[in-house]
Amino acid sequence: MTAITAQMVKELREMTGAGMMDAKKALVENNGDIEGSVDWLRTKGLAKAAKKADRAAAEGLVSVATNDEGTYGVAVEINAETDFLSRNEKFQSLVDNVTSLAKAGWDNVEALASADLNGKSVAETIKEAVGTIGENMNLRRFESVTVSEGYVASYVHNAVSDGKGKIGVLVGLQSSKPRAELEALGKQVAMHVAAANPQFLNVESVDPEVLDRERTVLIEQAKEQGKPDDIAQKMVEGRIRKYYEENCLTEQVFVIDGETKISKLLGTDITLTGFTRMVLGEGVEVEETDFAAEVAKAVNG
Repeated sequence: MTAITAQMVKELREMTGAGMMDAKKALVENNGDIEGSVDWLRTKGLAKAAKKADRAAAEGLVSVATNDEGTYGVAVEINAETDFLSRNEKFQSLVDNVTSLAKAGWDNVEALASADLNGKSVAETIKEAVGTIGENMNLRRFESVTVSEGYVASYVHNAVSDGKGKIGVLVGLQSSKPRAELEALGKQVAMHVAAANPQFLNVESVDPEVLDRERTVLIEQAKEQGKPDDIAQKMVEGRIRKYYEENCLTEQVFVIDGETKISKLLGTDITLTGFTRMVLGEGVEVEETDFAAEVAKAVNG
């Protein structure tokens, strides 16, 4: 029987995009014959895709879109393994199709994954695409913003194509003002959200537990400085106001002019109903591996 070497596994992986253990098994089954191993892997189809499911997918695209009325916007994140795939037309088309379907309205990402897309669920469609495109992919997140009257503005920072990139933003403006006016203002606010990264919509929406932790830390800091209780309380209240200004969208200073508070920019005729800022791969832990060591381990395992 032909000895299976690390170089043979590496070569087969480069030719087929197959997983490490898939490549080794193919070579074993075909007595080291590279071409026979390629054919063996091709006949497995989605079996190859299933083996890729444990590979980290922290690249891909964030996609945003709104319905024709402009009253409902969606943000979708579909992950892949490499940044290169974000420029692949097939992958972009897949993202567009899922985003268009998302505009029909779903409760959560699990519901969207189960939704019908041309006779198959979104999850099944993505799984098939893994086998044909050759990278692990997954539908990671789905979020939406809505208004009953007004406009949901969208913005993509450093877009690689229309509505798709690495940072996607939606902002809901509830108002009876003309759509053209809301579109222009909404885009600017969405750009601000992309740059300023607010954590909350307004003061009222700040998580009480988060605020309590912040207040406790600030009080302890004041005590460490030896401040009397009354002075410490005044210092804390001032710092809490600063916390709001830094973390609440309506309290932030507009990054485009550097002086106008967002709430003042909107005026009394426009209400922010919500926003989302979706950053590609945010929170995904990517394990760094030594490729040569991985190959040797697979061959010797």
